[in-house]
Amino acid sequence: MGSSQQEQYPLDVDAVREEFPILDRKVGGDVTTPGEDENDTKPLVYLDNAATSQTPDRVIDAIADYYRSYNANVHRGIHHLSQEASVAYENAHDRVAEFVGADGREEVVFTKNATEAENLVAYAWGLNELEPGDNVVMTQMEHHASLVTWQQTAKKTGAEARYIRVDDDGRLDMDHARELIDDDTRMVSAVHVSNTLGTVNPVSELVDLAHDHGAYAFLDGAQSVPHMPVDVGELDADFYAFSGHKMCGPTGIGVLYGKEHVLEEMEPYLYGGSMIRRVSFDDSEWEDLPWKFEAGTPVIAQGVGLHAAIDYLDDLGMENVHAHESLLAEYAYDRLTEFDDVEVYGPPGDDRAGLVSFNLDGVHAHDLSSILNDHAVAVRAGDHCTQPLHDELGVAASTRASFYLYNTREEVDQLVDAIDDARQLFA
Repeated sequence: MGSSQQEQYPLDVDAVREEFPILDRKVGGDVTTPGEDENDTKPLVYLDNAATSQTPDRVIDAIADYYRSYNANVHRGIHHLSQEASVAYENAHDRVAEFVGADGREEVVFTKNATEAENLVAYAWGLNELEPGDNVVMTQMEHHASLVTWQQTAKKTGAEARYIRVDDDGRLDMDHARELIDDDTRMVSAVHVSNTLGTVNPVSELVDLAHDHGAYAFLDGAQSVPHMPVDVGELDADFYAFSGHKMCGPTGIGVLYGKEHVLEEMEPYLYGGSMIRRVSFDDSEWEDLPWKFEAGTPVIAQGVGLHAAIDYLDDLGMENVHAHESLLAEYAYDRLTEFDDVEVYGPPGDDRAGLVSFNLDGVHAHDLSSILNDHAVAVRAGDHCTQPLHDELGVAASTRASFYLYNTREEVDQLVDAIDDARQLFA
């Protein structure tokens, strides 16, 4: 990549890519077979970041250093390693709180992913508070982590599940939202950024609507926190969830932000060690926040890794990350919409987050993904955990290319070239 082209990016992409060893991989052919002809392999083009992002060296090193230097359980030992691990684990909560604008570690609960964060609230709050006559309002573009969780919670409690329509441009019908959210609404759960359409939803307006009717608001930030500046205080959501593995961090850790006074009122989701202050044969008392929601041995190494990932993203600057992805999304949208036989879903390229879902006429998304894989282009094919949304779109599946801070225009061009090859094969 020449220096003149590099200057067009908000980030120094060459320097960024050097921190991600996996991006040097070549894929294709049977790479497990000794003596496989390397001519059959091609440089990896990783465009599946909405599913899982890649991990920079400094995050890998931080996790390895934990296991090599101070691997111990937290909050359970007086010895040096346990104290060191405890400090690191608590500092990780503090760092997350700072990153998303929470008031302190009391509002940051570590889970194993964003899905568990959603379930935590549904079980600890929903099953205890919802009843017949109440309703929960979601959107038609919800990820299954939200939709299925609240759908089933509503079934168990006799509450009604409602869904805000998505218009033909892939945006929420806010007039419909105002119709659905009423004085019987107890929870509004909405995705901040659609993982299928790339739509950035007007979540502040949804939060205000919920609060105007005395309801809580839960935002799914799995596709927003890794990609743009997020301040939960400004958004004023009661709950906000995201995952570490989509933001340069390790798998196995998610975050539930909750307003302190709301979390205080909730009962624990899981019981056992670490989340108790005192236990007798007759009753138990819960530990302070956030530990009362972190039963058992917690995600210590993952917390250390998430801390390092946040430091890395902060060093790059989330405004720069967002600008870089927006540039790529707009470029990909423009390139794909040049073709009459490609249907792109969601709003225009200058009004979406860093992903593009599409279909090539006459080619199933899974077949297209397989051909793209032959070109070493990694994308996602399927319903992206949004089956009801795909039903509304009238398609069984779509192909999704999703971008992150290490992707380039050249990789978008490689995607388009590979699609052209699929077009020729199925002509």
